[in-house]
Amino acid sequence: MSTAGNGSPGMRMGRPFGIPVYVSPTWLIVAGLITVVVQPQVADGLPGHSEPVTYAVALIFAVLLYLSVLLHELAHCVVAKRYGLPVRRITLYMLGGVSEIEREPETAGREFAIAFAGPLVSLGLAGVGYALSEFVLPPYGVLSVLVWELWTSNLIVGVFNLLPGLPLDGGRILRAAVWKVAGSSVTGTTVAAWVGRALAVAVISILLLFYLMAGQPPSIWGLVWTLILASFIWMGASQALRVARVRARLPQLRARLLARRAIEVTADVPLSEALRRAQEAGAGAVVIVDHEGRPTAIVNEAAVNATPEHRRPWISVGAVARTLEPALVLGADLEGESLLDAMRNSPAGEYLLVERGGEIYGVLATSDVNRVFTGV
Repeated sequence: MSTAGNGSPGMRMGRPFGIPVYVSPTWLIVAGLITVVVQPQVADGLPGHSEPVTYAVALIFAVLLYLSVLLHELAHCVVAKRYGLPVRRITLYMLGGVSEIEREPETAGREFAIAFAGPLVSLGLAGVGYALSEFVLPPYGVLSVLVWELWTSNLIVGVFNLLPGLPLDGGRILRAAVWKVAGSSVTGTTVAAWVGRALAVAVISILLLFYLMAGQPPSIWGLVWTLILASFIWMGASQALRVARVRARLPQLRARLLARRAIEVTADVPLSEALRRAQEAGAGAVVIVDHEGRPTAIVNEAAVNATPEHRRPWISVGAVARTLEPALVLGADLEGESLLDAMRNSPAGEYLLVERGGEIYGVLATSDVNRVFTGV
């Protein structure tokens, strides 16, 4: 599964293919649970071995299972990097792994390739493990038990991830197919997300139906894990829907149309005077220039609002301005994803918009961009 994320993900383990890999503390909890659940199966496959040995083998299986999950996620990331998409990191956590790819692919075909790479690796590992179990390894022994557990687990991981609903890989494959047919990635995301929500409901319904047909009360552990899994799918699908709604508004995101008219003043002008000039000119922003007319700072709207009116005649406009860094100067022709990327790279309240020749066009306020997405 691939997505995007922020914050500290856990303990860093390495950088295969230049991609940082982290392990969340929640993995330790699940590794312990896997060990306890698998130990009886290991004991059945290793008759005559002591209980500590079977627990040790079960723990080794838990570690190897997460290594195979890492290979699954690396497959996503390697293909994404091949297409020039930046990869932030991979995080192994309670429910598996997450590949944080910072941009979406440009075509439906590339979306399909990135999404299918993970399940393909899992199914490939399952196939290799099955061949080893059937034709190479003896029927009993520690290695045979480990390989059997691993190939069946990878088969389950591969098949489960191919279920056609976001946030699973199968959902991304469905998204790519709808994108290709409809010509819209937003439509693809919306369809795959709603199928993901239906899948979450189906996961719970199928479990309850199974127990109803068997005439048995639901297993507490089975019910808990099913609810966790269904919640994960539902929340991932809901997040994808929110992203689709945001992306649907991207065509409205044009710096030139959102720009505020700006007046130019020097830093020593009193704040009250600068605001008076802006009001007279019908401008919504103030840019500070040096005595040669070169822009040096932008007056910060939040700082102005925080300054009491009775103090504004005694404060220079330069005291409530942010110095212009190169990253805060954007082209007036930026729009859509390119504009968002530029703003994400250097978060700020205001940006100076300039023409290709360097002339000041206006000021872009982050609050105005946010209103495009919220519709307020």
